[in-house]
Amino acid sequence: MLTLHGPAYRNPCDGFSRRDFLKVGALTYGGLSLPQILAADAQAAPGQAKRHKSVIMVFLAGGPPHQDMVDLKPDAPAEIRGEYKPISTNVPGLDFCEHMPLLAQRADKLAVIRSLVGCKDEHSAFQMLTGFPDTPFKRAGRPALGSIVSYLQGPVDPAIPPFVGLSPRTSEVRWGDPGMAGYLGLAHGPFTPNRGETVDPTKTGIEVSRYQDRQSLLGKLDELKRRLDRDEALAGMDGFDRAAFEILTSSRLVDALDVTKEDPRLRARYGIGDMKAEADGPPTCMDHFLMARRLVEVGARCVTISFGRWDTHGNNFKDNAIRIPKLDMALSALIDDLYARGLENDVTVVVWGEFGRTPKINKDAGRDHWARVNFAMLAGGGLRTGQVIGSTDKDAAYAKDRPVHVQEVFSTIYDRLGIGSEAMVPDKTGRPMWLLDRYEPIRELI
Repeated sequence: MLTLHGPAYRNPCDGFSRRDFLKVGALTYGGLSLPQILAADAQAAPGQAKRHKSVIMVFLAGGPPHQDMVDLKPDAPAEIRGEYKPISTNVPGLDFCEHMPLLAQRADKLAVIRSLVGCKDEHSAFQMLTGFPDTPFKRAGRPALGSIVSYLQGPVDPAIPPFVGLSPRTSEVRWGDPGMAGYLGLAHGPFTPNRGETVDPTKTGIEVSRYQDRQSLLGKLDELKRRLDRDEALAGMDGFDRAAFEILTSSRLVDALDVTKEDPRLRARYGIGDMKAEADGPPTCMDHFLMARRLVEVGARCVTISFGRWDTHGNNFKDNAIRIPKLDMALSALIDDLYARGLENDVTVVVWGEFGRTPKINKDAGRDHWARVNFAMLAGGGLRTGQVIGSTDKDAAYAKDRPVHVQEVFSTIYDRLGIGSEAMVPDKTGRPMWLLDRYEPIRELI
């Protein structure tokens, strides 16, 4: 791919990157040829996307503490219960931690799974993007859910990629994984505007802001191809013609990624955050939640977000007292926004990390890895919300009632997207592969 940068934003979390850009990508989306794309584009109403189902997947990198967020144990000994106090929600019998007051007021629009099982003790977004452990399935090329949806359902709008990954690169590379296409091929990989895969404009002589129309820019791209013909970023450019270029530089995608176009009051409701990495993990950029809503509204089928570094082996309570309120603000705003726009039945939201944290607090006031039980929060999708599914024992150490496997959550998401248990995709040899090992949507939610 090729990225042409424009002027920098004042706030690094503004828009969709540190700089405005036009991105020229592959000649096809979702396996459609250029003639098919053009035909579909001619039939679509300008600026409008068809009604469709979509999912926003929020990954809390490093493993958030379930017992300090949605499964507090106030009667447990001090070394287990921790420092946070429970607060009541608007769902009788459901308590959240004191740092989640906004979500507590919207618990009727959430489904909380307290007994999630099937996670592995491995730092990796992979298992929460595919439903499978990192190895050996990653080596085998298991595609992310977004890639599978891209393959099976294709684009809603030819100008909007069906799969968008907003996760920026991180020092711990497994936490910055936006999702991989695996054996489905790069055509079904995520569009990744925050990855920094760019061509330096100072080396090309092109200033995008100087060119006011696409025809002029097309001429400059031809010049760029001649000057950088050995650059891998330009592979496949020879087949572009003016019609394809018009599609690939559509303002619909650029506009969707530009959150500055929203009412400032709504953007303030989400919170802005910033793109500063949390150590070796993702940033807490609340703008990404708003960007995700804008993307699914115009046609994206799957948007992935990595939010914060939750691997609190030390200072668990001090650090999360800052981090949890940011999630509370952004997620509650997203839920409100989906309902306000009538999207609560079309967009499924899932929030989770790769595992939970140890029941016992360590000597550094932290909690360590704990894969025996985890939690998830779901919203939208026409799900039966306002309920808690499953429970843990008195120390939040093991699933007690109604263990819910990770793949059951994926089955539920596929169901909401209109993808049934009979669906399969081909591996790299052409052999049909089931999407999951177990296909059992969570009956309490459907």
